[in-house]
Amino acid sequence: MTGIIIISVFFMVIGMIVQGMLKSKFSKYSKVRLSNGMSGRQIAEKMLHDNGIYDVKITSVEGQLTDHYNPVNKTVNLSRDVYDGTSVSAAAVAAHECGHAVQHATAYSMLQLRSKLVPAVQISSQLSQWIIIAGLGILGFGGGNQTVLLIGIILFAVTTLFTVITLPVEFDASNRALIWLNSAGITDRRESENAKDALKWAALTYVVAALSSIAMLVQYILIYQGRRSD
Repeated sequence: MTGIIIISVFFMVIGMIVQGMLKSKFSKYSKVRLSNGMSGRQIAEKMLHDNGIYDVKITSVEGQLTDHYNPVNKTVNLSRDVYDGTSVSAAAVAAHECGHAVQHATAYSMLQLRSKLVPAVQISSQLSQWIIIAGLGILGFGGGNQTVLLIGIILFAVTTLFTVITLPVEFDASNRALIWLNSAGITDRRESENAKDALKWAALTYVVAALSSIAMLVQYILIYQGRRSD
């Protein structure tokens, strides 16, 4: 149990550091205006059209760093600062989210696999921790049972697999975004480097989440194996 606590605290601290750096980078680059003055919405529209995509709607959503692409209703959802923003960070985020739309339109295999896992992940993310707690018998809950613990570990493994598959999806979307921003002349050399730096820190949040999930899964497996040998 000590190992679980140490891993949880370690990755919580790392996650807070990365999130802090991410917010700092986006705050910094939100003050760097694009030389062409295009807004995030305009950039998103151009990237979609340049890739032959005309059936994806661009919307504005509330919140900060709430930007996302929804493959179900084909919408690129941009936070207000990105939607109306004319900064390097707005350009980077808008292009990144459109990168997901391009992945969807071109049937990018890893995105398809991640989408197929979503229903299972929705269930496993809600139940795995409670089942593991019951299997471990923490605080007397469930009394502890190896079979229950194994079920919890299998469910947790589904969530872990999802975080791992998310990595190539996010990196690929950023790569598509940066290549397009350069080729379309949206960003100059300095702006391109700033956009690359911003997206790098955004990607690191997914790396930390994946490593944390993998470390926790390994710890649960070791506990399970240890109890089997007792």
